[in-house]
Amino acid sequence: MIIESGSEKETYCLGYRLGKEAKAGQVFTLIGDLGVGKTVFTKGLAAGLGIKEAVVSPTFTIVQIYEEGRLPFYHFDVYRIGDAQEMDEIGYEDYLYGGGVSLIEWADLIGDILPEHYTEVKIEKDMEKGFDYRRIEICEY
Repeated sequence: MIIESGSEKETYCLGYRLGKEAKAGQVFTLIGDLGVGKTVFTKGLAAGLGIKEAVVSPTFTIVQIYEEGRLPFYHFDVYRIGDAQEMDEIGYEDYLYGGGVSLIEWADLIGDILPEHYTEVKIEKDMEKGFDYRRIEICEY
């Protein structure tokens, strides 16, 4: 599925809708360059899960856990991960195969350890269509 977003609000609302529909054990992977709106999308997803706490990208902590929503939300940022062993050290399988919803930013860096089934969200800019334009592709694996 391809969605065209013309604003941060539209990107946030897409995340919100997916968060409202998310089920326990669901894994989202988030692919996109710096500044494409990954955090905006993630904030929407968290809000859709009922999380009221401020959502920030866990670049230095690797995973941020939010438990006050209708399901636990595990937000990973693996931009600084060197290899899959580092993911083992934080016990990533407990999160991905647990009863919450996981979102992994920069998931293409750890593709070899992703679960068999996940929802990939790829966000791209197209400056020819405007500064706020985003092409968002969602694929189920």
